[in-house]
Amino acid sequence: MERYIKKLIYGGENKWVDFKYCINDSRKIARTLSAFANTEGGTLLLGVRDNGSIAGVDSEEEYYMIEAAARLYCKPEVPIIIKQHFLSGKTIIEVKVIKGSNRPYKAKGEDGKWRAYFRNNDQNLVANRILLKLWKKRESKKGVLIKFGKPENLLLKYLKTNKSISLSAFRKLAGIPVYRAEKIIVNLLHCSVLSMNASEKGYTYSLFRNESTIKDNVNKLPGVNKYL
Repeated sequence: MERYIKKLIYGGENKWVDFKYCINDSRKIARTLSAFANTEGGTLLLGVRDNGSIAGVDSEEEYYMIEAAARLYCKPEVPIIIKQHFLSGKTIIEVKVIKGSNRPYKAKGEDGKWRAYFRNNDQNLVANRILLKLWKKRESKKGVLIKFGKPENLLLKYLKTNKSISLSAFRKLAGIPVYRAEKIIVNLLHCSVLSMNASEKGYTYSLFRNESTIKDNVNKLPGVNKYL
């Protein structure tokens, strides 16, 4: 077990692993739990500094704050598995989060608002409206209607010569309202025609594959009606 924890620490923080030196606010931990549950799951190690050095924790107090984060500051409650480890004479708490089946999992902020987070490399970012709609669509059993009309073709043509595009830029390019631009991007993300690029600065969208494989990719999707 010691080798397992050392391996996680030596691998550094990434999409599936996060370090926390200590807990002084359960709401901050709730963001990480939300992000892991909404993405692909992950492991939170408490008592480890960002550089991988071991600080250790007071296990009794940390247990209480972790449980408060999962139960009181996450909606719905995020299922977690908590384990205690001893390394270099110090206590490390491992919090395992499994990818949730009831997205979005939201965390309550200091302002009292509930926000859904997702894991992007080693960061927890707030999910935008497009991502929230994409999660809902992917968990729905309903079929999807994909229509490659003028806005879709304008978008694909633009991305053939440009690396990426924002929602607002696409809306202006196609001359369509925001709700329609969002719907088009969500559908194309759902079909893996587009990929999302996220950072603290915002969101942009790029072609997931080259154009020669896009139609083949869409045609292989079950339950999808296409008009190409």
